[in-house]
Amino acid sequence: MEKFYNAAVLWFIAGFVFFLLEFAVPGLILFFFAVGAWIVAILSLFYDFSINTQLVIFLVSSLLTIVLFRKWVKKMIWSKKLPTELEDEFIGKTGKAETPIAPHQNGKVNFKGTLWDARSVDIIEPGEAVTIIGNESILLIVKSNKSIS
Repeated sequence: MEKFYNAAVLWFIAGFVFFLLEFAVPGLILFFFAVGAWIVAILSLFYDFSINTQLVIFLVSSLLTIVLFRKWVKKMIWSKKLPTELEDEFIGKTGKAETPIAPHQNGKVNFKGTLWDARSVDIIEPGEAVTIIGNESILLIVKSNKSIS
């Protein structure tokens, strides 16, 4: 039981708790406190620090890793843009222009019985068939089927 009172073991456990809490409280902050605790755990294996020194090392290493690596890690984790349901369901499908659409004039497209705001680089007349090639939020980007053939 005395082994669990070793500073390195306690810091490792604290780091593991921070790591697990990151899943419950997302934001990628607690992960870096886990890293700081593990740094203190590793150093405690080799050196005998006072509790004050351990706390200073923990705070400095945690804050330093947050400042230096948080943006980079967030970008690595969340940089892949996952397709949205809108993209999966709409892209490549055909709709019908309900109003005129021009390069600098948004219009309306009927798709699956619903009117959607739409934009295009083509000049599209009402009643013309269009293909959905993209979206920006709920604005559909369409292309005239005349220009495809």
